[in-house]
Formats: sequence, structure tokens, C-alpha cells
Amino acid sequence: MMLTTRNESYGFWGTMAGHASVAWPIAMQQIAEITGEPLESVRAFLDSKQGRHFADSVQDGLAGGLATEADIDAAVAQAIATWMDWKIGRITARETGIPRGLPYLSGFVIHCGLDEVCY
Repeated sequence: MMLTTRNESYGFWGTMAGHASVAWPIAMQQIAEITGEPLESVRAFLDSKQGRHFADSVQDGLAGGLATEADIDAAVAQAIATWMDWKIGRITARETGIPRGLPYLSGFVIHCGLDEVCY
């Protein structure tokens, strides 16, 4: 069962605007699959400030305008690849407690899942 957002005005949902209803389940599924984290943790991440930034990466992949479900799927996959390539650095590790060197996406999904509310 797909979890719904708890933050329609901010986070991933708010940033995706008109694409949110299509992009949300795609992002939830792909992020849970790649990180191995439960949907509750993925939802906490997507509803957070970091989820808003992740949505910015997805929007970059869409290059504005209308987008089909296939376009959104590809943009989410590209954003995931980018966020998995980025690593948690010294400053972020110190500020958040996320271990240095962990992929950015995995680190923030786990962090948000532990905090449950990760604004």
C-alpha cells in the first residue's frame, strides 16, 4: 500500500506541484527499492526539506513543461542516481550525525526515518 504525503505544501509534493500525484508513487517506490528502507522512512524524507531538494533534482530532469509518466520515471531515476553518487561529507556528518561517506540519498532517508519528522 502506497503511503500518502503528510506535507502537501512543502517537501517533494509541494515542489513537484502539478506533477506531484504522478511523481509521488514513482519516487516512493524507486527510493525504497534503491535504499532498502521502509516506505515510512521514504515518506519522512520526501516530506522534508531534503525531499524538496530532491524534487528540485527531479524537476531539473524534466526541463519544464508537460511531462509524461515515462518522463517523470526517468527524471526520478536520474535524480536517484545523482543523490546516490553524492557522499555525506565532514560538515554534514557533524551537523546531522549521518556517517561520513554514506550515499546522500541513503543517509537522508535513514536519518529522516529515524527522526520521523525531518523538517
